[in-house]
Amino acid sequence: MITVASLAPCLGGALALGGVAVAASRRRELMVRWCAWAVGVPLVTGAFWWGRPGTAVLAIVVGVIAVMEFGGLMRLSRVDRVVLAAAVTGVVLTAWLAPGQVLRVVAIGALAVAAVPLLAGDADHGLRRLCAGLLGLAWLSVVASLVPLGASALALFMAVSIADIVAYFAGRGLGGPRLSPLSPAKRWSGTLAGAAAGVGMLAVLSTLTWPMAVAVAVGGPAGDLLESMVKRGAQAKDTGRWLPGSGGLLDRIDSLLVALAVLLLLL
Repeated sequence: MITVASLAPCLGGALALGGVAVAASRRRELMVRWCAWAVGVPLVTGAFWWGRPGTAVLAIVVGVIAVMEFGGLMRLSRVDRVVLAAAVTGVVLTAWLAPGQVLRVVAIGALAVAAVPLLAGDADHGLRRLCAGLLGLAWLSVVASLVPLGASALALFMAVSIADIVAYFAGRGLGGPRLSPLSPAKRWSGTLAGAAAGVGMLAVLSTLTWPMAVAVAVGGPAGDLLESMVKRGAQAKDTGRWLPGSGGLLDRIDSLLVALAVLLLLL
């Protein structure tokens, strides 16, 4: 059975190897990004090590930050964002304390999100706010799955991260057909290479199952394209500017969110 303790050395080793590679590249943006990883990875690992309470706290923090970034992209009002953040928080707490009631809480959250523009009588932008709020709830509530999945979610996070990195460099080096007009920089060559690397990481971690493999190979790229579609609609390059070398938090977890959703469906 996979545990956080068994994953910790792999995380540390991957971080160290990444640091050596980044130092060798002498590229400032990669060094800045690695420094952010060097701070974030121990914090994330510590939260998972704490068990369900720590993972729930992590999921709430990630969910609220992601809601604020998503709300900024979609030009949602402060009330819309607060209600959406409360709904996502409620789903996470339910996944921790009463997992059998998650679907009911999601439904209640959807009604609350829909009620805001309806009660405001917003005839001009109400439909946009309603659709954006429901998309945000469906997309970002997936962070609640971190609680029941535990160490498996941490392994998936590692595999998806490796897949993203390999896809970036392989796509630039190999070239070839574009993956989608939504993300012109992405190439099929990079996506396939990244999927192979991610599945290989699952094998190294002894967590390779067909649902995990599909989550990494299909869910990861789909999550990246989903965020690209949202950003293009909002005419934005990044979801934020506060995370050194990465833009916003959503820019880092977009692949993970849909990968988690795929894994939940297949399990």
